[in-house]
Amino acid sequence: MRYRTTIAAWLVVTATFGCAQAADPRYPDWPCAQAKVPEISLAAVWAGPPLDDVAGKWKEDATVGSLVAKLAARRTPLEEAQQAITDYLKGAADKTRSGKLLFSGLFDTLNGQRSQVMNGLERITRKQREAADKIRADTIALQALQGEASRDQAKVDELSNVLVWQTRIFEDRHRVIKFVCEVPTAIDQRLFALGRAIQQEIE
Repeated sequence: MRYRTTIAAWLVVTATFGCAQAADPRYPDWPCAQAKVPEISLAAVWAGPPLDDVAGKWKEDATVGSLVAKLAARRTPLEEAQQAITDYLKGAADKTRSGKLLFSGLFDTLNGQRSQVMNGLERITRKQREAADKIRADTIALQALQGEASRDQAKVDELSNVLVWQTRIFEDRHRVIKFVCEVPTAIDQRLFALGRAIQQEIE
């Protein structure tokens, strides 16, 4: 019974990984249904004044840096973040420059977070590929042990247990991947919403 369960689990693993073909051959390790866009386009999330004159300068302002960290954190509710933007810019001597510095910081920070998430997804995909190969090899080895005339039941049980554990880890990772695939899009949407809030304050 345990053997049949293990074979069934391996078939699930094979089907799961086999169907997860990269939609774009340029990114063979990208596991998500969403197309991989390596970086957020500034034009897609910002329609305010040019940021060229403030690029990187947000790091020199401790107040802006602290606010950027708070606004970029996904644990900060979006409405709270938008209110924080309003409160900060209301007291700014130069609203436009302050708004540009703030968005420049958000753009750099959230783009960096997004890249980390995407790189992590591709690392997990490579681990999944290696895990699928290992499960396949161990399943073949288990079949061979089962077919021996005088089989070693202890070895059969041990390898069967290993396969059950391997498939459980594989399936857990697969569930994590499906969840994390939504994160880059959520970051895009957050950056766009925060950019709009800043633009409304400085217009």
